[in-house]
Amino acid sequence: MRHMETFRLIEAVARAGSIRKAAEDAGLTASALNRRISRFEDEFGGQIFERLARGVRLNPAGELILQHYRAQRSDMARVQSQVADLSGVRRGHVSIACSQALLPYFLPEQISRYRREHPGVTFSVIVRDRSRAEAELAAFNCDLALVFEPVVMVDFEIVARCPQPVCAVMAADHPLAQKPDLRLRDCLNHPHIAPSAEYGVRFLLDGAAKSIGRQVSPVVETESFELIRHYVQTEQTIGFQIPIGLDPQRQRGLVIRQISERDVAPGVLLLGQQRGRSLPVASFRFAMQLGRSLEDRLAQDIR
Repeated sequence: MRHMETFRLIEAVARAGSIRKAAEDAGLTASALNRRISRFEDEFGGQIFERLARGVRLNPAGELILQHYRAQRSDMARVQSQVADLSGVRRGHVSIACSQALLPYFLPEQISRYRREHPGVTFSVIVRDRSRAEAELAAFNCDLALVFEPVVMVDFEIVARCPQPVCAVMAADHPLAQKPDLRLRDCLNHPHIAPSAEYGVRFLLDGAAKSIGRQVSPVVETESFELIRHYVQTEQTIGFQIPIGLDPQRQRGLVIRQISERDVAPGVLLLGQQRGRSLPVASFRFAMQLGRSLEDRLAQDIR
């Protein structure tokens, strides 16, 4: 909307760190954009940017302005969604931040299921680790977050939760593939590929290994869960993931085994939103669907 355009430009300048760069992206001249921001500052009664030698950055007042704009934008999307719902037109947009583990199976199935009933709803999915997903919620960059072992949770309102044990992933001919009771020390005695330190699976593994006087020393450390699934089939290594990112029926040649809970306690996958925020109708309904699906998974066993 027109009155929101100035706020959008302020956000663009803040993101670019430069009036000139933001002006180029917006198809404006730098002088025109600078005048627009100056007029806003005059009307507002104070500066919102610090002018630096090599660009600009928001000052504390500017941070508050940007937070206000994002909240307004979110509220407007919610109202538009509600109006569309009243008229019987199922439209809207759902934005979600999530772990990589949700990408191969769970989230595609959930989105396609929702869109079969509401084909006018669009989605955006951003991949974030457990700390950055929470930050996206706080910045109103997404409506929902699916986070495994979140870090901060100050303004994270839990919608649903689902325990997730840590599983070992290996080729079918790996020496541990048929071991009846898989212990963490068994896995660490073999070459292993593990997620990077910022991921919840690695956090649980590091803590569990420390408690038995060991450490996780991967031959390959990666931010890609897909690499883990593929790499264990090229070398006799052990990989680590959570069940929601795995499907034994569609991953032939792989064996997926839960590591004994005596060694590694299950983590928790949380579905949440920004505390106190009223979600747009489409996002709210999708959150309810996700919550029911996560509850259904509680009855599933990983063998």
